[in-house]
Amino acid sequence: MFSLKNKSAIITGGGSGIGKAIAVLFAQRGAIVHIIEMDTEAASATVNEIQQSGGKASYHKCDVSKQAQVVEIFNSIGQVDILVNNAGIAHIGSADTTAEADFDRVMNVNVKGAYNCLFAAIPLMKTKGGGVILNTASIAASVGLVDRFAYSTSKGAIFAMTLSVARDYLHDNIRCNSISPARIHTPFVDGFIAKNYPDNQEEIFDKLSKSQPIGRMGKPEEVAALALYLCSEEAGFITGCDYPIDGGFIKINT
Repeated sequence: MFSLKNKSAIITGGGSGIGKAIAVLFAQRGAIVHIIEMDTEAASATVNEIQQSGGKASYHKCDVSKQAQVVEIFNSIGQVDILVNNAGIAHIGSADTTAEADFDRVMNVNVKGAYNCLFAAIPLMKTKGGGVILNTASIAASVGLVDRFAYSTSKGAIFAMTLSVARDYLHDNIRCNSISPARIHTPFVDGFIAKNYPDNQEEIFDKLSKSQPIGRMGKPEEVAALALYLCSEEAGFITGCDYPIDGGFIKINT
């Protein structure tokens, strides 16, 4: 079950965190992994890890907010069976404290970046008779989070984008779903805490962990397992859906 043998999978932001976990797992299941990443050091390390384990992977330095770059790289890859739109950035601020430049930066990466990858991948999928798209949304698309105005806006767009793409390409055999993680313990989280709360890092980590009803943050590997299912043939009857992976954050009140 859940074989991706000889499937060509493009994973944006695949150098670290959730993207890395998805890239590693997909390669273990036989996919030919293409990592789209600005951080070439992280991307190279992930590719080396995959190759040392016998998997197939390569990376392509690309700014997903630049459509011409994205189209050129996708066309050079040629075969796209799976697209995981995972690249994204965060921002702290409310509507009246978010600078225009910061709002534009988040939209350019999180929303325009996903659109650019869809724009490049879908024609290639249509040519070969189908494909699977998985977008990384967030619980921020479904619930209000304090001081996450721009980020929440971008993830709400990802959720709506997922529904639109799923509807438009039903007859092209292209499925499109999204996943909505809560807090996942990644290097980004550690860096965020260290930067913003240098004097009480353990306290903040514990507080963030317990904000999930299940009592801890998620693991990147747990998100990757869900991504694997949704991108596999076993999920062939699923499209236009968002899957929270949130330790009960959205539905369970504690």
